Amino acid sequence: MGIDIKTVGIIGAGQMGSGIAHVCAMAGLDVLLNDRETERLHSGLATIDGNLARQVSKGTIDEAQRRGARDRIAAAATFADLAPCDLVIEAATEDEGTKRQIFSALCPQLRPDTLVATNTSSISITRLAASTDRPERFIGIHFMNPVPVMQLVELIRGIATEDPTYESAKAFIAKLGKISTMSEDFPAFIVNRILLPMINEAIYTLYEGVGSVESIDTAMKLGANHPMGPLQLADFIGLDTCLSVMQVLYEGLADSKYRPCPLLVKYVEAGWLGRKTKRGFYDYRGEHPVPTR
Repeated sequence: MGIDIKTVGIIGAGQMGSGIAHVCAMAGLDVLLNDRETERLHSGLATIDGNLARQVSKGTIDEAQRRGARDRIAAAATFADLAPCDLVIEAATEDEGTKRQIFSALCPQLRPDTLVATNTSSISITRLAASTDRPERFIGIHFMNPVPVMQLVELIRGIATEDPTYESAKAFIAKLGKISTMSEDFPAFIVNRILLPMINEAIYTLYEGVGSVESIDTAMKLGANHPMGPLQLADFIGLDTCLSVMQVLYEGLADSKYRPCPLLVKYVEAGWLGRKTKRGFYDYRGEHPVPTR
């Protein structure tokens, strides 16, 4: 039998973690938000405040709903503070070593029946589960960015994930008003298995001089009816995240078609990671984004 999830812990107060906290609080769940960096935790809470206020200004929610949601979110300074949670979702950086360290330190602080999940967009759920004391209660819950807007959530079972864990996660996603789809535990799952190679190919198209940044993005927006161009989308996702997913695909599937474009590697090495660093395929430091190539 599954667990009724009422209190959710979230590790990582960045773009994804703060978005997950936002939707959980709006669904009436209590949220404990943790980050190892105090400054990022405060920044994440400020982002939630701003997004809730924007929803009020748009008439999506009223002031009472905003206040209620915000009151349901509290900061958790340590993993021990997550002890009351029914579910803890890790939303830290897309690095397997970091995630495994988090789970090793986290699990001894939790109740034996607490479910543990990762928001990874590409890493093996089975391998991550093996770093916990509860692989049968471990699952991938991959939210899409931006979390308050995107309707889909991928659920990924590891080899040891038991049925009650999956059913609890599925009910949790439904409670958030979102739609879940189940993916097998293969590198990058469904969405990123299809999306990131397309972005990588767009970067190759730029690298080989087939088109400029503007022409590539315009071609895909107007020629394929995409809401934003693939290079603009890469900047939005974060070029470091794009590279991480492509490396997981390349190493996990051993197929040369997934080789990360050298230009993507170069941008990441330069620290030009997209919107979050103000420079990527576009320069965001001025009033309007300007292509960097």
